[in-house]
Amino acid sequence: MTWTDPQRQAAFEAWLTDTAPAHQLDRASLRVASADASFRRYLRIDQNADLCWPTPAKSFIVMDAPPSHEDCKPFVTVAALLAAGGVHAPEVLAWHEAQGFMLLSDLGSRTYLSLLQSLDLASPTGFKLADTLYRDALGALVTLQGIQAEGQVPAYDRVLLRRELDLFPEWYVQRHCGVTLTETQSKQLEKIFELILKTCELQPMVLVHRDYHSRNLMLGTRPGAETALGAGRGPNPGVLDFQDAVWGPVTYDVVSLLRDAYIEWDEPQQIDWAARYWQQAKKAGVPVQDDFGLFWCDLEWMGLQRHLKVLGIFARLNHRDGKSGYLKDLPLVWRHAHHVAMRYSVLTPLARLLEQLAGVKAEDGYTF
Repeated sequence: MTWTDPQRQAAFEAWLTDTAPAHQLDRASLRVASADASFRRYLRIDQNADLCWPTPAKSFIVMDAPPSHEDCKPFVTVAALLAAGGVHAPEVLAWHEAQGFMLLSDLGSRTYLSLLQSLDLASPTGFKLADTLYRDALGALVTLQGIQAEGQVPAYDRVLLRRELDLFPEWYVQRHCGVTLTETQSKQLEKIFELILKTCELQPMVLVHRDYHSRNLMLGTRPGAETALGAGRGPNPGVLDFQDAVWGPVTYDVVSLLRDAYIEWDEPQQIDWAARYWQQAKKAGVPVQDDFGLFWCDLEWMGLQRHLKVLGIFARLNHRDGKSGYLKDLPLVWRHAHHVAMRYSVLTPLARLLEQLAGVKAEDGYTF
């Protein structure tokens, strides 16, 4: 483990020394678990097997979130909301608020994405496992959306939605692609942004995770988890990276999962999973559209907002933060955005812009 700030390293070591006895931590086992797109990093630490015997030793996650860059309060708030609502989320076991150090329960190291990438999805067995994962994730999402969190998390309002959309022209178009929009293109994009915002604002509102996808869902460490998955009855997935949760459009997390930036599914499969979610959500009282066709249309427009935002975010991570690993995921996000832009005639200018930026030419293919 490396530290660039000796003072922070000293503060961390003092905190860990104070925290270790209560949880029987083996300080020598501390190692890097993962990092994310923010300034947070995650470490894994084990219990001392001798101290906790005869109980099996467990592992824990340590979050290192510098307060100058990260506010841990939303994480703690949402973690409590999810746990109370029946969602399998990390438990906050210790927290030094002033310094941004946190000890969490460990949901394991196997993400949905890592398991999916190990499967032969073209085989019946591989697809059955994937289908189980997605049905399980969508069931957990229905549970999450049933949590009454309005007023306890920020509103996903027009201001925030627009701020996210603006990442597309600033970071993807101008900075990443080196293109300056013409006056006509700027006006066309402004009209399209307004259409997207109006569509999103009209949707029913629920608790929104905001990054509900294969990299933030864990197979988990619950007893029998893998056995249950193999039998086609997966466990409620472990849910991570929820600190940016908001009260917003009901389709947001559904499209985040089905049109993920990291794995691609053909549209018939997306529709199948979306329909199963829609039926389950209606039964659970989640405020989805009564007509599935209207729900699917809302999902596509909400997804477009997210895809344009993500194009901007991935470009910004590269150019501002030096995290070039996200560039390999840009083509899939581009395809998601272009797919929707080609489907609706009012979005044709956006489709042409995306094609210009990618150096491709496509025929008109809208259906609405």
